[in-house]
Amino acid sequence: VGGYDVKGYHLANTLIHAVAALALFGLMRRTLLRPAMREKFGVAALPLAFAVALLWALHPLQTESVTFVIQRSESLMGMFYLLTLYGFIRAVESASPRRWQIFTVIVCFLGMATKEVMVSAPVLVLLYDRTFVAGNFRRAWQQRRTFYLSLAATWVLLAYTVIAAGQRGGAAGFGRGVSSWDYALTQCHAIILYLRLAFWPSPLVVDYGTTIVRRFGEVWWQALLLIGLVAGTCFALVRRPAVGFAGFWFFAILAPSSSVVPLITQTMAEHRMYLSLAAVIGLVVLGGYRWLGRGSLPVWLGLAVVAGIFTVRRNQDYQSNVRLWTVTVAEQPGNPRAQSSLGCALAIEGRNAEAEQHLAEAVRLKPDYAEPQFNWGNFLFRQYRPAEALAPLEAAVRLRPPYFEAHFVLAGVLVQLGRVDEGLAHFETVLKMRPDYVEARQTMAETLAKAGRTGEALENFEMALRLRPNSAMLQSEVGDSLGRLGRVEEAVGYLAAAVRLDPAAVVARYNLGNALFALHRFPEAAEQYAMVVRLHPEFVEAHNNLANTLGQLGRLEEAQAEYEAALRLKPDFAPARNNLNRLLERKAAGSR
Repeated sequence: VGGYDVKGYHLANTLIHAVAALALFGLMRRTLLRPAMREKFGVAALPLAFAVALLWALHPLQTESVTFVIQRSESLMGMFYLLTLYGFIRAVESASPRRWQIFTVIVCFLGMATKEVMVSAPVLVLLYDRTFVAGNFRRAWQQRRTFYLSLAATWVLLAYTVIAAGQRGGAAGFGRGVSSWDYALTQCHAIILYLRLAFWPSPLVVDYGTTIVRRFGEVWWQALLLIGLVAGTCFALVRRPAVGFAGFWFFAILAPSSSVVPLITQTMAEHRMYLSLAAVIGLVVLGGYRWLGRGSLPVWLGLAVVAGIFTVRRNQDYQSNVRLWTVTVAEQPGNPRAQSSLGCALAIEGRNAEAEQHLAEAVRLKPDYAEPQFNWGNFLFRQYRPAEALAPLEAAVRLRPPYFEAHFVLAGVLVQLGRVDEGLAHFETVLKMRPDYVEARQTMAETLAKAGRTGEALENFEMALRLRPNSAMLQSEVGDSLGRLGRVEEAVGYLAAAVRLDPAAVVARYNLGNALFALHRFPEAAEQYAMVVRLHPEFVEAHNNLANTLGQLGRLEEAQAEYEAALRLKPDFAPARNNLNRLLERKAAGSR
């Protein structure tokens, strides 16, 4: 709705998070009022549920999922996940459960369409039924078999989206250069880190990079602690089902991203704790209530205020790209993606010296990483240093052959270096991958035009224009190419369209004037030239051509004034000097 204005995105994300928090509140309150929990927590169900939902909503660890716009997939999935559980509870408590069951299946379906983490939702609903409603799996299945089959059917959509996405474009799955064992070792470190951040959310890092743990000795104590927690969850599922449910919630939601299936672009990420954090907070709040009774409630409210203060402070890091990536680099100086992102952010702000340091450091840290190579090469290209830009851009396309952005910039570098045919080959590579990439099509056409290959240029300009018919520039380029090929009458239509789309398009007006002059439509040509010199008074050629047109119309005094204006701007402009001399001779002959 708002284009690149982030206000709308932040409003939507905040509303999604608020709905999720409200669903968690309803889920907790109704769970604490279930017969299995009522004796211990029923009298304080409302404040306890409020404390859990408030702490979860305000926790600084949630910032990445809510404030970082691109992570909406996590919070949106979380909202659907919580609504799935909430809908099931309402169905169980309703005298007419069918409509709530339908609601539950619908939101589960939407969750499956949002993110893979939703995969465990049907299982968690069944476990909830066994733990808090039916008492065992057999009774839950017997009472609600059709409902569970409907929930399971949503996995079909999830399977389709995973297959259609091609394992996230090659960013996830097996056989991607990271073994399941190494990734599992890395997740031992990651999950214990997430737990620490749940209790002490500092420092928070938006990008941990692609670090992989390859030796058990590096994470032995985290692995042992994690094994103990998993074993404790399994034990609790049998002996203390409510506690086991919370443990299963924690691990089941983390499992798709934090187990053995490698996600090679981001091996650790705080947003993965978005939903799992609710299990941790729920256990702590209920455990505190069992220990301290109602005296624990003010403690949770006080902690919620503190959490809110730290969340506000963390949000300040998101005020600008430079600040966010500066904080990230300070915590993760060995992260090449963070170094590269900071370099790009600094370059956008014009702080080129600092940008160059970080972009070069990113390449030094990981020379076989295509994205920093591209960012470094693109920066050098924009600094008019094409010879230096060549090597990193060639490295980027070698490391990632389908990297169409790198091919595009490399094509521009090669053209600037005079290697036009090689540049055109890279433009063609880009267009094979992205036939609808208008900028590449247009730049290729401009290169062909400069190389004198006007027919090929026209063909590409026309293809670009079909993709973007309201582009005044493309209308002008097609018209100019047609004019160069002698198809002047056709050129007029395109040039006139360009002027209609952009009345201030000086070049299009000038070329339109030239085309009209060639067709001997002198009054119309004079009108276009006159508008050009009004818009751009220093356009010497336009003054000269306007004078020529006025001369054809017999308006000799006005023509003389335009020739003189051209010569004042550029005294050595031979065409205007020669034309003025001829005009003066013509006037002298006329007077005789």
